[in-house]
Amino acid sequence: MYPYVFFDLDGTLTDSKEGVLECVRYAIEAMGRPVPEEDLLKFIGPPLQDSFVRYCGFSQEEAREGLRLFQERYVPVGQFKNRPAPGIAEMMGRLKERGCALALASSKAESQCVSICDRFGFTPHLAVIAGSGGGQDQSKADVIREAMGRLGLTDPRRALMVGDRKYDVEGARACGMDCVGVEFFGYAPPGELEEAGAVAVVGTVAELEAYILTHGPADA
Repeated sequence: MYPYVFFDLDGTLTDSKEGVLECVRYAIEAMGRPVPEEDLLKFIGPPLQDSFVRYCGFSQEEAREGLRLFQERYVPVGQFKNRPAPGIAEMMGRLKERGCALALASSKAESQCVSICDRFGFTPHLAVIAGSGGGQDQSKADVIREAMGRLGLTDPRRALMVGDRKYDVEGARACGMDCVGVEFFGYAPPGELEEAGAVAVVGTVAELEAYILTHGPADA
């Protein structure tokens, strides 16, 4: 098995759709703009500032204000409208017992990652919790590299990323890391994970655990 496993948060460890989309709507409406309902699910995964620009037509300055408004609602309310994938914490515990080092690598603000991981019992299993520091140019690959640095991991081939959107797959590949796609909550459009280059796509926590336990670095 891989000695290191990195996890995304939203859509992977938890179903955060209700809280995230409620706060996205709040921010867009507060800016006096129409809510792009057909694109709302696409806000889960990539950095929010990028999504405000892409799907709402915001300028970079407006996107920063949209992010501030989102956080205004998300921190006290939205982050708690969330639920863990059934059995995911227990799976993490079993992987840790087998000697696997686990890390979180999420585009969500790191303080919120810590709060959510504490709430759902993920923290005791994680060697590192790496999230966004708020920089507008920070990519998923940047967050993965930050997690690698904190772990002292210099060979990305020894690690496996687990995520639910193409951004996770692309970020992992940019770092030289394999990525397994998960479809626990259906945030990605059909075929997105495969097209991005995921080494496998699984639909349940049991399937994910089986993959992790039976696969490893090619040179292992």
